[in-house]
Amino acid sequence: MRARRLIAAALVLATSSGAAAIGEGAATCPALYLDGSPPALTNAKLSARTLPLCFDAYAVLHSGVSRTPLYAAEHLTRASVAAARRVDREDAFHDEDRGPSDERARVEDYIRSGYDRGHMAPAGDMPTAEAQAQSFSLANIVPQNRTFNRGLWSAIEESVRRLASQRGELYVITGPVFEGDSVEAIKGRVLVPTQIFKAVYDPKRGEAGAYLAPNRADGAWRAVSLKTLNAVAGLDAFPTLPDRVKATVMDLPEPREFSRGEPGEARRPEEGWQSWLKSELFRALRRALRDALRSIF
Repeated sequence: MRARRLIAAALVLATSSGAAAIGEGAATCPALYLDGSPPALTNAKLSARTLPLCFDAYAVLHSGVSRTPLYAAEHLTRASVAAARRVDREDAFHDEDRGPSDERARVEDYIRSGYDRGHMAPAGDMPTAEAQAQSFSLANIVPQNRTFNRGLWSAIEESVRRLASQRGELYVITGPVFEGDSVEAIKGRVLVPTQIFKAVYDPKRGEAGAYLAPNRADGAWRAVSLKTLNAVAGLDAFPTLPDRVKATVMDLPEPREFSRGEPGEARRPEEGWQSWLKSELFRALRRALRDALRSIF
């Protein structure tokens, strides 16, 4: 317990020495940010030992204090979501070798921790196999409650993909919230978020809002404005937006579980029940194997 309090205190007492690095992140991958501007950390205590990192389809601001991302940024389009649905998931979690070694999470930190390795930029958003492999960098991962990660949070991720397909494009910022003076840390190293958010902006309609959910198994969530999110998370997700947009909550879709096919999509006539059953059994076996490996590692 003492170690948890010390780590949380380090986060609270951190200085703003990482501010220069935040600006550097905007220069390296501006296409992933609305108007080329990365989120602004309005709580300067969060910005110590930060490192901006770019990947093919997302960018993160990594914290050497929490050893997690503070946010992940994506630009989802109808085409990128369609491409991502054609990429089979291959779990390959790995250490991120950029940045100081003592400020990074390690694969062994999560072993028998009781927490899932939860993506901030989802593997299911990645439009190529290479981009998906990059999404398994621990720089993109936070400790997530297993029930929450595999249930409500998975549904929120899919709801946002569906919304991007319907609207044509969305800018998305996802990240953790660390609240209180006794934040848990797995292996005394990696801070466990108390809440997780996913902020979205529709540039065609000029609408924005955010999902905000506790990192626990009860399935609770709420839709909040970007202004409220800023007050909770200490982060201005889309700093170039006018205040009136930040103060209004867009109508976010209710999180639901979706299959890879479109809702109500008819099965092709040549796909008989035996073929369907074989496919479903194969998927169930793959899921059971993946969950068994996750529980071990």
